[in-house]
Order: sequence, then structure tokens, then C-alpha cells
Amino acid sequence: MARKNTEYVLDDHPRGGSESGSVGGYLLHRAKPHLPPWLGVAGTGLAGVLGNLRWADSAAAGVGLTVASVALTGATWWIGRNTSQQRRLHSAITVAAGSAWLTGACLAGPATGPLGDLFLMGGPVVALSWNVRMVMRRTDTDTAGVSSDKGLLEKVGLARAAIGSAKVEPNRVTAQVALEPGEQTNDDVTKVLPRLASALDLPTTALRYMPDAGSARRGELVIVPEDMLAEVVEYDGPSRLGGSIADPLIIGRYDDGSPLMLWLPGDPDAGRNATHVLIAGGTGSGKGDGALNVLTEIVSRRDVNVWLSDPKSFQDFRPLLPAFDWAEEGGAGTEAMVEALQAAIPARTRWLGAHRYRQWLPEAALPQTDPAHSCRTDGSACGCEGMPFLVGWFEEAANTLRALGDDAFTGIAQEARAAGVSLVISLQRPSYDQMSTSTRASLPSVIAFGCDPRDEGFALPETVIDSGAHPGAWGNRRPGYCYVVSPGIPEDRYPAPGRTRRFTPRSMDVMEQLADWAAAHGAPMDPVTIRAAESTVGNAYTKRRRHTPDSTQTDPAVEVVEEDNMVDGSFIDPEDEEIDPEADLPDDQPGDDEPLFGTDAGRRPSPEKARSLFAQVLEEFEEEGRMIVGPRDFKDWCEANGYSRSWVSVRLKDAYLDGRVEPTNETGRWRIVPVLAAA
Repeated sequence: MARKNTEYVLDDHPRGGSESGSVGGYLLHRAKPHLPPWLGVAGTGLAGVLGNLRWADSAAAGVGLTVASVALTGATWWIGRNTSQQRRLHSAITVAAGSAWLTGACLAGPATGPLGDLFLMGGPVVALSWNVRMVMRRTDTDTAGVSSDKGLLEKVGLARAAIGSAKVEPNRVTAQVALEPGEQTNDDVTKVLPRLASALDLPTTALRYMPDAGSARRGELVIVPEDMLAEVVEYDGPSRLGGSIADPLIIGRYDDGSPLMLWLPGDPDAGRNATHVLIAGGTGSGKGDGALNVLTEIVSRRDVNVWLSDPKSFQDFRPLLPAFDWAEEGGAGTEAMVEALQAAIPARTRWLGAHRYRQWLPEAALPQTDPAHSCRTDGSACGCEGMPFLVGWFEEAANTLRALGDDAFTGIAQEARAAGVSLVISLQRPSYDQMSTSTRASLPSVIAFGCDPRDEGFALPETVIDSGAHPGAWGNRRPGYCYVVSPGIPEDRYPAPGRTRRFTPRSMDVMEQLADWAAAHGAPMDPVTIRAAESTVGNAYTKRRRHTPDSTQTDPAVEVVEEDNMVDGSFIDPEDEEIDPEADLPDDQPGDDEPLFGTDAGRRPSPEKARSLFAQVLEEFEEEGRMIVGPRDFKDWCEANGYSRSWVSVRLKDAYLDGRVEPTNETGRWRIVPVLAAA
């Protein structure tokens, strides 16, 4: 500021002015802030001369001046009670010395005895002391801050910390904090954030502290005094209809009004990695609306496909069904989807590598007409069809994890990003008894909604919680409030709360229109992924149900049927719990030919005929698209033919040796190998 004023003074003089005039104006400008103490000394001397002419040798005037001096000094001390001790003491001493000299000068004369020397020596000393104080206050501004802040920090146990210059923005104040060297660390600040919020009469979520990565005692304190998220914003449509999936997904807003966004694909130019997303939140936290915000943004892009599994029968996502390439309600269909996704990853990475992509880029979704991305060895353009980005979305994934095992997604999460695949897992509580630690560690991004305070550590990294993020403070009382941690977002935004848009009945019309657009203008599935899925799960993908805009309106209610032996989504038959799938299974025993339940022996086919019928059943399952099977699926066949499910387990092992089935990640479940692939 001083430099700008200096330039203004220098430029304010006419071009033809003398150099001495310019220098004199500059010196006067620089001296102005330091003149008040000197003017005060001069005024005191003049008052002493005039007072002596009026009250020389007056006893009454002496009493009055003495009382006035004491009263003025006391008032100065009382007025300075809210300032620093140094300033209060300096002011009182200055007033006491000046008023004492003035009393003596008025009564005896300013030049009587030592009064003249005291004025000539003491006056400049007092004035210079205030000049020195002014200079020190200016140079100490960057580290000392406002004196009132010291009292605030003292209340919370950080008396020796210093608050530097503050950056003031609309509804956001960012201040630099420097702690006492060797005595305090950044951890001390994170521990007192709740007490600091109490001192400022703000919610705990209004304060965040971002430690400096290069220092253990410096960081930034961010204060957002007003909750701008209290206003509900309804969903009114996608942010970039027809854009690329590489563009940011706008899912809401931060507490300072800036857009809340995340990215799925990586960007080598921006130094951003591709990511998978975990969406976590308790009942009533707004997790469903948050998921809809993300999913509607995804399907509004031109170069992406979605595979969706939703055990809730598409309760929230039904208007969007025409936008998905593959949608399953759980069970065997979801098992097949997981197997197909695992098989598609190496096929997609092989294609990307052959076309010279180190990671998926928007150009990979276009026809490969650029020789730089040709799979031909002669360097000419290959013209291959492009490969859109793929999102595997598993809603209420706790159901799938219980059925397939807590590490069902581990391999996908660890390998899929290089293949242009993002995994989105949504569940209420991502605890270690539901999801393996390896899977959780492979999900770099998280959208954390309100939860139980004890579950915060399952959703957010410890560093983000230490910086002031507390979704447990919301619970289900702030639907839609969330924290987003994801590549591409500045780290100082991680502990900043945001809020997603709310979906209302009026939003359903927008979703249906969006689904119609995606069905007509979205990217078709690429041949590489299609071949991988068909060769792995056959008709489960080839004959999957394709939802059209009309079918989503006329679908009857889905009837949920639970079999007696299905408990909590388990696919293990109680009768087969004792079977070790790794042990060598015995050959047929004479007792195996005995009819069950007292049935007529003539009703039961011979072992050779039974094997033929068993192979026929596998073909029927494949034709139906039921590609993941186990002994439970043969219940009707066993009852009709008089064989036990233990016998079926043996036949499944034989089919595995023949290459007709392959084991899955879940014990007792087998994937039927399509006939063409098996041949």
C-alpha cells in the first residue's frame, strides 16, 4: 500500500516540476504517519506557556491541574484495559509524564528550574518512543496479527501461536497460523478446533485447519461463518449434457457457494489419476439423492457406458434404466456382472495398449483414425471402433458383498482404472466386517454423508477428520450434506462440507428425459467388452433385459421371492456346508443308486442317463442366461430325478474338469462356460 501511495505522490507533480519538490513531497508523505507524537509534544509546550500566563503562582489552579492530571492518567489506564499490556502501560506513562510537566509549567513557568531541560530532552524521547512503536507494529503485522486474536487463541490453549495475514472472501476467511517452534505442532490445532468453534459461537463444521505439508507448525485456518448449505436446491438437470465423461461431474455446491465436483477418468496433463468411488452414509443422510446426482451426471455424457446392480429393484434408478447397457437386481445376475467385469478388464487394457494409450482418454472412445493410435505395425491408421469409458455401479453393495464375499471387488478395484473402468460402490457403513481392507484401500475417492460418529473413520481418511471434517455431527439431520475426497480436488477442500441437490417428484420427469437422450445419443458398448462379457457369462449378457423408455413405465411390480434356504443373501446350501470343495470327491458309490425318500427305483434314471440330463440342465441354464449356479439351483432337478445335491456337487466338479464350468470367488458357486468358449 505504501508503494502505491508513493507512486501516486511522485506522479501527482507536474512533469516540469523540480526534483527537489518531488523529493520534498515524498518525504512529507512518508513523515505524516509519524507526526502526531511530535505535534502532541509541541502542543503540550505551547499549553504550558499559555497556562503560566493565566495561572502563575495560583494555589487553586495547582489543585485543579493536579486532580486533572491524576484523573486523565487513571482514565487512560482504564480505557486501555482491552488493549495489550504494553500499549496500556506505554499510554499511561506518556499521559502521566505530559500532564505532570504541564502542571509544573503552568504554575512555575516552562523554563523554571529543570522544566525547560525536561521538555527539551523528555519530549523528543516520548515522541520517538511512539514512532518506534508504530514502525514495529507495521513490520510485525504479518506474524503478529490482530491483538484480539491473541486472546482468542489463549482461551483455547494456543497463547503462543501467531495468526498472520487473513484472506477475506465472501463467507470465507483464511488465516495463516504459525505455532511456537519446539512447543506446538499442527496436531495441537486440530485438537482444539471444537473449542475454537465454541469460542466463536460457530458449529464445528464451520472451522477447518489445513497443515502445511512442508512444516510441522504452520498451516491455514479456514472459517466459514454462515451455513450457505441450509437452502435446499432441487435437481434441475445435468451440468454438461453431451459432454465427455472426462469433464467434471457437478453434484452440488460447497458451503462457500462454489461447485461441488469430481472426476472419474484420469488426466495426464493435469496430473490426475483415474479413480473409483465409495458412497457412504447412514439411513436418512441423503445418500440416495447423492447417488442420483452422480449417476445422472454420468449418463448425460456421450462416451460412457454403465453396468448397474441394485438389489432394491431399481427403486431410485428406475427412470434411468434405458440409459444403462446392463442392469441387474442382484442375485445370480449380479454374480454374472462381476465375472464379466473381471474378464473385461484385461481385454480392455490389451486394446488400450495396442492402440498406444497408457490410460483411457476421451480420444479412445472415437474411431481410431489417428496413426499415432493405430494398432497396425506399418504405422497407418487402423480405423478400429472406439472404446467408451465403463462404470460398474453396485448400489447397496453390502448385499452383494454378503453374497460374494467381502473381497468380491478387490481384483476389480486394483486393476480396473488402467482399463478405463471406474467402480462405484454405495453402501451405508463401509466397515471392515462388510468390506475387506484391500478393497477399501483401492477406493481412492469417497463421498461421505452423515453417519454415526463412531463410523467416521470407516468413510474418511484420518487426516481429513483431523482437519475438521465430521460427518458424524450431521447424522440424519442434514440430508445431502457431505464431504468429497477425490483426485483433482484441492486438498484444502477435503474437509469443506458440501451439499448435493435434492430429487423431488418433479425431478423424475427430468430423469426420464435424460434417459431418453442417453438411449438415443449415448455411446454403444464397444466390441472388445462385448466379446469379453459374452465369452465369460454368455447369455447372461447376450440376452440381458434391455429397458426401453416405454418398458420402464409399464413394468409390473417386481415380486421378491426368497427361498427357504436363502439367509441374508447366502448362496450356500445348509446340506452342503460340510463339503470341502478342495477335497477329492469320491466316485459314485453303490448306495448312490438307491432311490431317495422311498421312491421307485424305476423312476430314477441310470447314472449315465443322469449325467446326460445334468449336461442338458446346464445348457438350459445357459439358454436362460443363468450363468452362475450351485447345488441350490438344481433343487427341482434333484427332486424330479431322485438324486441328492451332494451328487450334484460331484457332477459340478466333473464339469469343471471338463471345462464346462469355472469356480467363482464364492465357495460353492460355479460360472457356466459358454458352449462356444468351452469348445
